[in-house]
Amino acid sequence: MTRSIPLLAAAILAACAPLPSPDDGLPAAVPGPQLASDTALTHVAFGSCNVQRNPQGVWNAIAAADPQLFVAMGDNIYEETGAQFATPVDGIVSAYEALNQSAPFNALRRSVPMLATWDDHDFGPNDAGGSFEHRAASERAFEHYWSAPQEARDHPGVYHHLTVGPQGRQVQVIMLDTRFFRSDLARLPEETDNGRFTASTDPLATMLGQAQWAWLESVLAEPADLRVLVSSIQVLSEAHGWEAWDNFPLERTRLLDALTARAPSGLVILSGDRHAAGIYETQWHGETIVEVTSSSLNAPMSRGTQAATAREPDPLRLTPLVAEANFGTMAIDWPSRSLTLVIRSAAGEPIETLSRSF
Repeated sequence: MTRSIPLLAAAILAACAPLPSPDDGLPAAVPGPQLASDTALTHVAFGSCNVQRNPQGVWNAIAAADPQLFVAMGDNIYEETGAQFATPVDGIVSAYEALNQSAPFNALRRSVPMLATWDDHDFGPNDAGGSFEHRAASERAFEHYWSAPQEARDHPGVYHHLTVGPQGRQVQVIMLDTRFFRSDLARLPEETDNGRFTASTDPLATMLGQAQWAWLESVLAEPADLRVLVSSIQVLSEAHGWEAWDNFPLERTRLLDALTARAPSGLVILSGDRHAAGIYETQWHGETIVEVTSSSLNAPMSRGTQAATAREPDPLRLTPLVAEANFGTMAIDWPSRSLTLVIRSAAGEPIETLSRSF
């Protein structure tokens, strides 16, 4: 039977119509500027742990610091659990929708380039890792919201990197994913005042997974003058039983070995997660390694700085354990090859400062 011309045309149009995107209906942050490849970075801001329904004024202080780049280090929203949601991912979507109502965040997003990775609360349930059954859907929501670069979209997990700057002033920012591939944590029999986890003795336990480890080693072999390694959880500290690289001591050793074996460059580690801030330093294979933990943007530890510091003595921490809302800044002085690392209050005032050459 001959098909009529109108029906044939309709069939052709239907065949050519775009298929529904798996991202249809997912919230996205307002569009923001991209960092030009020849940008000589001199001022970076960073932070973590932003509860989307808490006051959002800290974004105004970050904007006033006038960074060229803001690094969102995880727990950028908090999954909203509740009986109304069929899966944790629904709670993640709801949280992104709530963040989109923040005028201060939107203003910063429109004016400052951003890089983002995730931690447990924008990945899934509290302390979640590679066994989280909805991790692929969570990744899709994250990458859509943050307009993730193609490098992150080309593989499972959200890890990616960016290198910018002219010759002699190249900064490489490495955004790790400490969630998608992470093995299950070893729990203490009972939670204590200083943690719920103990070091895993499993030699096969992993933080990054095989593919991300291979990627990281290749990235560290690329040329750069300064590398900024971003880990959502702390790398150096061994003083607590909360989430940290110390949950997997063999992986922590592997990471520090890889960092000290990198192609020649300066190095600083940035981390979040703790709802408290501090500056840490250790010696590894004869090199001084510095880490700045900045957390939380608007949901700090309920105990004060003095009590938090006393509860968690740490020989690697150079500062008190700052238990107030905060963000971090890093100033790069290229002529002197030096960094000024500052933990700032939610109003932008300096709390703790460290200067180091690189």
